Amino acid sequence: MAAIKINKYKIFPGQSQEIILNTYQLASRTNIDIPMFVMRSVNPGPVVLLQAGMHGDEINGIETLRNLLRMPEIKAPLRGTIIIIPILNVISFINGSRDLPDEKDLNRCFPGSRAGSLGSRIAYDLIKEVIPQIDFGIDFHTGGAKINNYPQLRCVFENAANIDIANKFGASFLINSGYREKSLRKEAEKRGKSILVFEGGESLRFNKQAINEGIQGCLRLLNKLEMTNVPVPENTTIIIERSTWVRAKISGLFRTTKKYGVFIEKGDEIGTLADPYGVSELKLIAPEDCFIIGINNQPVINEGDAIMHLGFEKYLGLLL
Repeated sequence: MAAIKINKYKIFPGQSQEIILNTYQLASRTNIDIPMFVMRSVNPGPVVLLQAGMHGDEINGIETLRNLLRMPEIKAPLRGTIIIIPILNVISFINGSRDLPDEKDLNRCFPGSRAGSLGSRIAYDLIKEVIPQIDFGIDFHTGGAKINNYPQLRCVFENAANIDIANKFGASFLINSGYREKSLRKEAEKRGKSILVFEGGESLRFNKQAINEGIQGCLRLLNKLEMTNVPVPENTTIIIERSTWVRAKISGLFRTTKKYGVFIEKGDEIGTLADPYGVSELKLIAPEDCFIIGINNQPVINEGDAIMHLGFEKYLGLLL
């Protein structure tokens, strides 16, 4: 087994080391480091990336990886290598914001450029230094703008490698989700590396269920790869072949008695949009049998806003 080389560091089999992906200087001369942790076994095996904090306000994934980093079994895998980047977008994390200071979304900056913007440079370093080292990874995200996502794993169903990873992870919902231009997932796939996205909870707010499901999913994955041996319960996965957002046809106050994660039948009332002056009220009706996989917790809604994310189940059984 050769050394893993990232930036100026070399990590040999059997070593565990905190390293710096790179350092970026702001206008104030403040240096921003991106710490990452590499834990290697002496026994050969897969190299798995666990990453969070692509957006600075998505803290559930950060808390998930913080908990994993405290576990002795993660610090000393039985085989292979675990790479953990708790906060990729450190500057946005400090600011408590989704976007970078130039208002760019880091997950639309890939594959990046050494001479580009701050986001482009971070993207470039991840693609150049880390992605070539790994076999696959999980990228942890959280719903934004008051959107509360039920714990879910997103991948491309036509990709056999994606499905294999997803079945080992065992999230509550597995959602068929295509690639987006200039995203880490798409650029990694171009290089033959599968990155699956875990979504759970709401921005700037801890969600215990999302954090626990993220931890347990990682442990199930690592256990089945024989990299760890940690007791963890199995989980039933609901396969979501397609999904759609219910959007507001009128502006007003949104109310619902439905909880995210529940099954609803076609024709069920899923909420109401009411004029704040008591003039009118619009009932929202489920278009088909479906699951609520995400919900907007913002009560004040404008016309066209996303209100509820509905997922439609694949009835052909678990994917192979």
